[in-house]
Amino acid sequence: MIDRNQWTWDSAYPAPAKLNLFLHVVGRRADGYHLLQTLFRFVGYGDTLCFSPRDDGEVALARPLPGVPPESDLTVRAARLLQAETGCRRGVQIAIDKRLPMGGGLGGGSSDAATVLLALNHLWQTGVPRRRLQEIGLTLGADVPVFVCGENAFAEGVGEALQPVGLPPAWYVVVEPPVQVPTVAIFKNPELKRDTSPMHAAEWRPGVGGNDLQPVAVRLFPEIARCLDWLAQFGEARMTGSGACVFAEFAEEREARGVLARLPADMRGWVAPGLDAHPLRGLGD
Repeated sequence: MIDRNQWTWDSAYPAPAKLNLFLHVVGRRADGYHLLQTLFRFVGYGDTLCFSPRDDGEVALARPLPGVPPESDLTVRAARLLQAETGCRRGVQIAIDKRLPMGGGLGGGSSDAATVLLALNHLWQTGVPRRRLQEIGLTLGADVPVFVCGENAFAEGVGEALQPVGLPPAWYVVVEPPVQVPTVAIFKNPELKRDTSPMHAAEWRPGVGGNDLQPVAVRLFPEIARCLDWLAQFGEARMTGSGACVFAEFAEEREARGVLARLPADMRGWVAPGLDAHPLRGLGD
């Protein structure tokens, strides 16, 4: 169980990456949103957020992300939504140590937003239940609720209907192609497969399924194909989310680090363990 007392204004709050161990498009709603099934796994690598209190009620970024207006930044929007939900008049300055690439399929922006909701709900002592934080998070993006939930999960709907799943230990090699993939472009592509047969959560096993978004992303971004081809020499390689990052799973840390050591000089990658739960799991209870 998480020790709430260890998390203070002086703490650095983790915002871990997620991998989609599989991602299927099983249909489409009348409003155009795609119906998905996926398995989210958190990994021990990600962004870090620090918070400084403000007395003026303002929400500000210490270092705005290049090309992202502060009012559009998911962390700012998350903090303001929590203020609106609770009537909290306290403010905050948010500093983000950004390691996860934008447009990488690792959930970086969503993870950052979830960490803001969890951390500020704790620091501001606003007392919003975790379930409600998930609902607030969904208004920011379909991936935010799983980070607030804090458990590896089988997800359905647009990604918000979550069933916690226990996963075996594993290590991952993640390669970051030097491209940003616009999610909308993948989902709007007429060649996207949208009719994969649904499965029940109990039917899923490690290694089952693929990523229905991968063929479209590979055609649009040859760098993704190049990274997949290289990683496939060492194991089953697939893309996470709508791309661009690709990964392969290994049983042992030594094996994963051995693969990373062979990464070509013009590629970027890293190794991380799969997590049993989000590091802030329980902070929102």
